[in-house]
Amino acid sequence: MILLFRLLNRLPLAWLHRLGALAGWLSWFCSPTYRRNMRENMRLALGESGARRARAAAIAHAGRQSLELPKIWLRPLDEVAGRVVAVSGWELVEAATRAGRGILYLTPHLGCFEITAQYLSTRAPITVLYRPPKQAWLQTMIEAGRARGQLAIAPADLSGVRALFKALKRGEAVGMLPDQAPKRGEGRWLDFFGKPAYTMTLAARLSESGAAVLMIWAERLPGGAGYHVHLRTPAPPVEETLEARARRINEEIESLILQCPEQYLWGYNRYKRPRGADAPPEEN
Repeated sequence: MILLFRLLNRLPLAWLHRLGALAGWLSWFCSPTYRRNMRENMRLALGESGARRARAAAIAHAGRQSLELPKIWLRPLDEVAGRVVAVSGWELVEAATRAGRGILYLTPHLGCFEITAQYLSTRAPITVLYRPPKQAWLQTMIEAGRARGQLAIAPADLSGVRALFKALKRGEAVGMLPDQAPKRGEGRWLDFFGKPAYTMTLAARLSESGAAVLMIWAERLPGGAGYHVHLRTPAPPVEETLEARARRINEEIESLILQCPEQYLWGYNRYKRPRGADAPPEEN
């Protein structure tokens, strides 16, 4: 697999995206579970007609997301950051920096979520949370591809959580995927597109630090032209109780996804029940 990644890394991004579209369809046809998850998740969020309209593009983009990884993990950082050809909302980052506040970047599984932290690290230090994969070879590649320059990675355990809070206390930035299903005891059942999903509370806890909360995602442009990074502040803001903050973050994620549903990873089992967790409210 490492050799394959190195070979793919040599191809132009446009070629990788074409191959990725084919890989996306291959996954669709070969995995009944993947097809079921994607159909059900898209129907919940978009309705029957909206899901039908977006499904073909979503299948192709899921494959593109996988095959663009070699270009992000194995190429020099300045080259990777250079693939970001447009940024909207950078004034929000500048305002938080002038105010001396740390920044909590929240990016869902939308677009090229791997490039956001890489790009941000060329501007200022950032610590990102990650969950180590089971495969040793993949963990080595992820660590080498992400932890470079001003980008530090923090494992999804107590030490990693402490690293995130310390970074915010220093006035630095942290980043995470808030729509990732947490382990038992690390989340609450909250609505996501109208259905209870076990939702992490860590992002909400970090928002209590006084850091500026910014939603961010990288739109994948057609023809391998690069990426457009979008930033915005949650409106209304993330505030009040921990549960209210987590619910507000879910609402912001929904809003971002609806801007470009074709580029969300609908095949991810967002509604799974972690082992040992209580049943969601609708099953009690």
